[in-house]
Amino acid sequence: MVKALLERVLGQEARAGWLVVELNGKTVRLAHVHRQGDRPAVEFAERRAWDPGEPKSLERIAREFGAGRFQCIALLPRTDYQMLLVDVPAVPAEEIKPALRWRIKDMLEFPVDEATVDMLELPVPQDAPRARQMYAIAARQQAVKATAERFVKAGMNLSVIDIPDTAHRNLAGLFETEGRGVTVLTVGEEGGLITVTFKGELYLSRHLDLTVQQLSVAGGAGEAAGSGDLTLDTGNVQAPLFERVLVEMQRTLDHCERLYPFFSIGRVVVGPLPEEVGLREHLAANLYLPVETMELARVMRLPRSASAWAPAERSRFLRLIGAGLRTEAKVH
Repeated sequence: MVKALLERVLGQEARAGWLVVELNGKTVRLAHVHRQGDRPAVEFAERRAWDPGEPKSLERIAREFGAGRFQCIALLPRTDYQMLLVDVPAVPAEEIKPALRWRIKDMLEFPVDEATVDMLELPVPQDAPRARQMYAIAARQQAVKATAERFVKAGMNLSVIDIPDTAHRNLAGLFETEGRGVTVLTVGEEGGLITVTFKGELYLSRHLDLTVQQLSVAGGAGEAAGSGDLTLDTGNVQAPLFERVLVEMQRTLDHCERLYPFFSIGRVVVGPLPEEVGLREHLAANLYLPVETMELARVMRLPRSASAWAPAERSRFLRLIGAGLRTEAKVH
């Protein structure tokens, strides 16, 4: 019904799935993702240069990819929202959002009156001993408004504004094993992200102040030391960075074991990183769980261009692919 309606409105065949668009500086990234049974497909994932100050720039890119045929998702950058874990307010359901705004007003980095607030509840058994909790997601109203206006002016059908945390959740769900949760770590150009999911639900999201550039520089320095060009100890370069990640991973596992005894985590999955980094190997040697490399081709069909993606680019596209795995049944 929705597809037929879109086709009448647009005058052309509507495409299945989602077109996810991320505006980052002077770069636009787009990915068309749809589900084919249990194996999702990424039809294309591309990037283009654009000029934020030129109104027609995004419109030209939208025409190139036929964006008018898609339902679109926009990804907000990390700087435009906060995600806060709080107890569910003890009020009737229709009063939760107003109560949530009041609860988080002193926790935000920007005035609550300038925030669009949504929520993501953490499902727990009825007999759980702790109070129910939820994530409050507060986005800057001006950023949400500006994003929506850009899409409208470019002729794109914006249906959802999403965040990297829930995109990460969607992706992590593909790596769960039955009856067990999964912890996923990715490190990209803007920082790291650890999530824990169980049965497709997000139970923890933790951002790391660590970039893939930092890890790559440390790894490169170590390689140079090994070649004899520099008298530099690889361990001394990478050890502090690796230790930060390891500590955060241990805290994450301990937190979930303590707060969510109704499920156990089966494995840790690490997103794509340059080969010289060696972070997965370090975690595998120091954690009690199996630590695996994220192999997207095992769980979805990728476009041919994916074979040419460098690790940093693959990491960037992970967010778009994850957002495109959204199901209409989900609220967030």
